[in-house]
Amino acid sequence: MRRRLGGAFGATLLAGALLAGATAGPASAAPAVTAAPAAAAELPPDGDSVASPPGANDWSCRPTAAHPNPVVLVHGTFANRYENWLALSPLLKSLGYCVFALDYGTIPGITSTGSGLLLPIGGLGPVPASAAQLATFVDLVRNATGAAKVDIVGHSQGGMLPNYYLKFLGGASKVDRLVGLAPSNHGTTLDGITKLAPYFPGVADLVYTVCQACRDQAVGSDFNLTMASRPDTVPGVSYTVISTVYDEVVTPWRTQFLSGPDVDDEVLQDHCPITLAEHVAIAFSPTALHLVTNALDPAHATPVLCG
Repeated sequence: MRRRLGGAFGATLLAGALLAGATAGPASAAPAVTAAPAAAAELPPDGDSVASPPGANDWSCRPTAAHPNPVVLVHGTFANRYENWLALSPLLKSLGYCVFALDYGTIPGITSTGSGLLLPIGGLGPVPASAAQLATFVDLVRNATGAAKVDIVGHSQGGMLPNYYLKFLGGASKVDRLVGLAPSNHGTTLDGITKLAPYFPGVADLVYTVCQACRDQAVGSDFNLTMASRPDTVPGVSYTVISTVYDEVVTPWRTQFLSGPDVDDEVLQDHCPITLAEHVAIAFSPTALHLVTNALDPAHATPVLCG
């Protein structure tokens, strides 16, 4: 396990540089996720034009007895599936998982070129609408793989919006585990969201204009009041929250934690005191990603690497 983790994390620094160097410019948006055709053998790509991260969206993949649940990866605000999951997707694939990643909340004309590819920046639309896109994608994955349930791993907004899907869109019967990396579970301040924008030069103006997701994630928003109207968790789903004390976006960082009977709230620095990983870097942190693999397969959890 340690050898496999170490090999997959070798590209972490490069992946972080690609993500942090994204810029904005004009282009057409990716089309919306479409429902699965009736015959799995005829399944096309998921209808999204964004490149898949290595290891993801192999629609011929069939889950094994060791890993019966496909893993769905959900990116964060101002991100896309390719850049957000350059480290975790190939790692999970190397461990034998069927891995799938979607893009959601894209807006025409907003793109990223930080990876050298012209990719939409997502996570901008209203969270309920994005959660509906996730619901469609989960059904596509389940139909393609024959799996009854999926596990979900999300970063930032992508760690929070699946909980809306579980609470309000019937996702609880289709999801076994939800793992959130620095999730905005109880909101943040708009100042916190603006601190994310420098990682994606050119998108700062989106915060107060076209980024409805930014407004939804603000403390006290109508969306957060709706989320708070029900308990943090739903029965039958296991939750893991992985946070860093250096998070400068979802603040205070302890507000990321969930309360419930099947919740594991983890702090990165409890396992690796020397790590300086903050909100963006947590998606590429060897320690954080090891916590993810342990959360997905707790029966075979191993001592967490510090790096």
